[in-house]
Amino acid sequence: MRHLSKLFVVVAIASSVNLGSVPISWSSTDEPDQPPNQVLEWNQILVNTLIATNTPNSSSQRLGAIVHTAIFDAYNGIERRYTPIFVHSSAPPGASRRAAVIAAAYHTLFVLFPSVKADLDASYAASLAALSDDEGDDGGKSRERGIAWGTEVATAVLAWRANDGFSTPPAAFRGGTAVGQWRPTPPAFASMSAQSLAFTKPFVVASREQFRPAPPRPLDSPTYVEDFNTVKDLGRASGSTRNGEQTLLAPFWEGNASVHWNQAANQMARANQLSMSRTNRLLALLNLAMADTAFTTWSAKRYYGVHDDDQQVTWVTWRRVTAIVLADTAGIPGTTADPAWLPLVTTPAHPEYPAGHPSQNGAAATVLLSCFDDAQTFTLTTRLAGVDVPRTYTSISQARSDGNNARVWGGMHYPSTVAISDTLGEAVANYVNLSAMQPLRGPQ
Repeated sequence: MRHLSKLFVVVAIASSVNLGSVPISWSSTDEPDQPPNQVLEWNQILVNTLIATNTPNSSSQRLGAIVHTAIFDAYNGIERRYTPIFVHSSAPPGASRRAAVIAAAYHTLFVLFPSVKADLDASYAASLAALSDDEGDDGGKSRERGIAWGTEVATAVLAWRANDGFSTPPAAFRGGTAVGQWRPTPPAFASMSAQSLAFTKPFVVASREQFRPAPPRPLDSPTYVEDFNTVKDLGRASGSTRNGEQTLLAPFWEGNASVHWNQAANQMARANQLSMSRTNRLLALLNLAMADTAFTTWSAKRYYGVHDDDQQVTWVTWRRVTAIVLADTAGIPGTTADPAWLPLVTTPAHPEYPAGHPSQNGAAATVLLSCFDDAQTFTLTTRLAGVDVPRTYTSISQARSDGNNARVWGGMHYPSTVAISDTLGEAVANYVNLSAMQPLRGPQ
């Protein structure tokens, strides 16, 4: 445990947790003494929709980025405080910013989540009914202009992302049988899941390769031997050296990363009384950074999962459940096979390197730390066995560390992969923060 804590002390993409079906709470969560913040209201509806529809983690980052791109450009197209993400045209004079947010969010959500359109319709009606005319007494014209503008922006953003590569299924990928190479894992022995992420166009970064990490550690390196034995001891389903808290954290952090980190951001924005404008940028930044991190990570998974026969290169991307069972075939001193070894958490069906959830944790925590002090109190939830399990944190870095360590405690990732992947997400988040949605009138 000494070497593991040294690695992560400061520091989900298809989740195996079944979030189940849960009634969506569509009401605003603003406190009675706070003015309504429609950006936070509809962010909460996005989170509730992801949970209620049991949306896989592997799809959630892209969906969150689409919704918050529409919300951001609709609000910002009226305010003109930052450079836009995608829609550069001007809003009609006198349009309501709040109405534009409601319409942009509603329109993207019902197109992306048609199965809950009836619930979204009800939420839309309630949100508009509660809307005061914040642009003046003009007989509702401001509100109607805002609705039209928000709908126009949402339509443009949806059209932009309709052909981004996500919906074009690539040929099935099953890795190979070279020593160290990823191959399908038990119990399903399925082809690589969520592979379309590897071919999806990013929102902000120049390409999926811009932040691709260096190749993973070689099989005959001291790092690999330490990785191997750490996870062999900590990540096994039974007979592990984990403590009880670590055993609980592993399945908790297998939950949907978009749900977790949007929950955190929403609560922090409320607690710190962030303005609607700053909230708008924060949530867009969070979801764009997580989406571009997902595309970068999956592109690297697919790239390093291929065995290059011409160069006789085998990158170490096989999962723990494969490596420990087949260790004798690698012939690496210091590693011993255990044919009965199974992980605590079912291994996802994609290459081990780089790691999805840790890269999301690095991206999300970096965004939040760019806006807030580390000491924040927030509660995250994961649905386990049909029950929403809460966990309250008092610092961003502790949540980040637990989320990263959980991948080792669950037996899914090597410690060195987790550290590299967290750094990948941090780099993407910093790039998005410095490249997109920049102030038009100096520091804000």
